[in-house]
Amino acid sequence: QVQLVESGGGLVQPGGSLRLSCAFSGSIFSHYIMGWYRQAPGKQRDLVAVISTGGATNYADAMKGRFTISRDNAKNTVSLQMISLKPEDTALYYCNANNFAGNDYWGRGTQVTVSS
Repeated sequence: QVQLVESGGGLVQPGGSLRLSCAFSGSIFSHYIMGWYRQAPGKQRDLVAVISTGGATNYADAMKGRFTISRDNAKNTVSLQMISLKPEDTALYYCNANNFAGNDYWGRGTQVTVSS
């Protein structure tokens, strides 16, 4: 069973930076497309960024230029570097793993709060 554990969230001032990490275990990490999603209170869960098994990346428009997703297949981790954070980036950030073979997994999330 795949397990995903997010870390790195916290409180940061507007304009600040955070780096989220997600530790993957229970299967072959390199076989999974990895993604970050976020959900603000009262809103739906939205895509932030995804990275393919080959390292190709895709970002939601609002994150382009500010967020960078990366993966380390040797360490079974996926990271999200966030800069120039805005109050509207406040949300619970979730890690996702999907191998497009019917296997889709979610972590429990890590809270990011952007506030002065």
